[in-house]
Amino acid sequence: MLTLWLTVALAAPPTGFTDLSEHIPGLREDIRYAGSDNFTGAPLPGYETADAWLVTPAADALAKVQADLAKEDLGLLIYDAYRPVPGTLGMVAWTERTHQENLLTDGYIARRSGHNHGHTVDLTLIRLSTGEPLDMGTPFDTFSEASHTANATGEALANRNRLKAAMEAHGFRNYAKEWWHYRLPVEGTTPHHEPYTAAVESK
Repeated sequence: MLTLWLTVALAAPPTGFTDLSEHIPGLREDIRYAGSDNFTGAPLPGYETADAWLVTPAADALAKVQADLAKEDLGLLIYDAYRPVPGTLGMVAWTERTHQENLLTDGYIARRSGHNHGHTVDLTLIRLSTGEPLDMGTPFDTFSEASHTANATGEALANRNRLKAAMEAHGFRNYAKEWWHYRLPVEGTTPHHEPYTAAVESK
């Protein structure tokens, strides 16, 4: 009798990219665009499975951020990293479909994104011992002035500033309208279309 075994594994990232979950010990991921828990209410094109890649220099820098934070029982939770170009186009199409093109002109959604290059990441801080995210004042992808990095008070502002200091210590730059959004200036990158997908092998 012939028995067929199927092995499902995440597809490897393209050349020059690194899988963050394999590269950074203790990193947590909550890839919102691979499911319905995001502002569009559905998975974005190119997110056939939940994974997170960055170009290798950005992945290496992020590993250093994680190592520094771990000394304080803190760590990183990734919402999004490399974003396939079809995912960005899907966001733009959603704004047009829902008549919210103002999100494009107001700078909350981009027609061309640094995420497509693999040097940009959306993330927050967690307490390593509990896995709980720290209070940042607004949820991820809140499109309002309340999400501007400096526009918070008390514990939320302190947590935003702690994340900002940790990221800037290793070369990342914050987008002032989104407390969760950081990019590492990397020369020579180009937009990519490769999707996050699962590879199925039969045995």
